[in-house]
Amino acid sequence: MAVTLPRTAVAYEVALPGASGSRAWRRFALNPAALVGSLILLTMVSVAVAAPWVAPHDPAKQSLLRRFTPPVWQAGGNAAYPLGTDQVGRDVLSRIVHGARVSLLVGVAAVLVSLVVGVAAGLASGFLGGTVDTVIGTVVDVSLSFPQILLALAFVAALGPSLLTIIVVLGLTGWERYARVVRAEVMALREKEFVEAARAIGVGRPRIVVRHVLPNTMSSIVVMSTLQVAQAILAEAALSFLGVGSGNAYPTWGQMISLGRDFVTVAWWLATLPGLAILLTVLAINLVGDRLRDALDPRTT
Repeated sequence: MAVTLPRTAVAYEVALPGASGSRAWRRFALNPAALVGSLILLTMVSVAVAAPWVAPHDPAKQSLLRRFTPPVWQAGGNAAYPLGTDQVGRDVLSRIVHGARVSLLVGVAAVLVSLVVGVAAGLASGFLGGTVDTVIGTVVDVSLSFPQILLALAFVAALGPSLLTIIVVLGLTGWERYARVVRAEVMALREKEFVEAARAIGVGRPRIVVRHVLPNTMSSIVVMSTLQVAQAILAEAALSFLGVGSGNAYPTWGQMISLGRDFVTVAWWLATLPGLAILLTVLAINLVGDRLRDALDPRTT
């Protein structure tokens, strides 16, 4: 009997989060802002995945004969170039479509790097405590004392601009938030009855962390990851705007804004339209992330 009761307690605590999962997703699906954000985000992702087939022209093809062609709704616009052309005659729509691939790829990949490093550090810090907690906490405090954009600039300047460099740099300068949040949740969970029950029946530390502690932190990790994607997209755009992004091999939204800023009075669409693409994407991700946080909050009725 002494062995049966702890097993029941463990099973109950692990199953509990899944029991309310359907209610959480129902709340999320019935939220108008969540639906609008999901629709915009799904459109952006679909366009990015199908960029070679959706883009009407080669984003790198130049023609000085058609430079500064205005959008189709303005006088002098050309239906073949709905959003106009830039200072060397490249199609703005095609460059925005291909830029979506870079922004979303960098955002998701950088967050995956941050997630793996930060969650592992947070689990170790919160569950083991002691010297491990002190060391990881010190590293986190030191990392957070430096502005992320300055660290990214330093790394990119040292390693050279490339897509892989941007992903790794943004990933390794964003893991601290995961570590702090996961550490706080793990410290609260490690004293719970179901963890004590697992210890009582001889379950090892790695199994307790993976089977019983980590699943109870997933809602916070999912919400944070969603919001961090938006931050990574903004950071990539800022680095591209400063000229230290993924290089000239790919069109990026930040690079387009940088190249178009000198022609705002002549061709407003060069900087404005990529900026609107960033705005819509980040807004959609934030809408989804905020509503997802509300849906997964156990205090929400």
